[in-house]
Amino acid sequence: MLALIQRVTQASVRIDDDTVGAIGPGLLALVGIEPGDGDAQVARMAQRLLGYRVFADQAGRMNLGLSDTGGGLLLVSQFTLAADTSSGMRPGFSTAAEPAAAEPVFNQLLRTCREKHAPGVETGRFGAHMVISLVNDGPVTFLLRA
Repeated sequence: MLALIQRVTQASVRIDDDTVGAIGPGLLALVGIEPGDGDAQVARMAQRLLGYRVFADQAGRMNLGLSDTGGGLLLVSQFTLAADTSSGMRPGFSTAAEPAAAEPVFNQLLRTCREKHAPGVETGRFGAHMVISLVNDGPVTFLLRA
């Protein structure tokens, strides 16, 4: 499981003309599910998403996680994140989990984060064409693996 996280001042996801998820300050996480991902990867990724220290403390150092700040989390499934880009000029998707296997894992991650992060977790819609808007704060962007 991979997650590309971006510290944001705001982020939203739209499907057609409807905003289906939006947050203020917090993290946007684009999540790619790989074959074999399951309970262990979900638990580890949830822990990392909520605890990874990318927010400034009073001294201006990145010492606070999302759980410390109470910011929002916007989780968006993105199978292209797990693509094989190691050769050629076209991505291969054999390294991404099939949708039937990926959707339950993504939904489990969403449930776990919602259980552990009372300030709020928003999402898009699995498999839909989504338009993501964000204001990257920093910019601060990291690739996490579970």
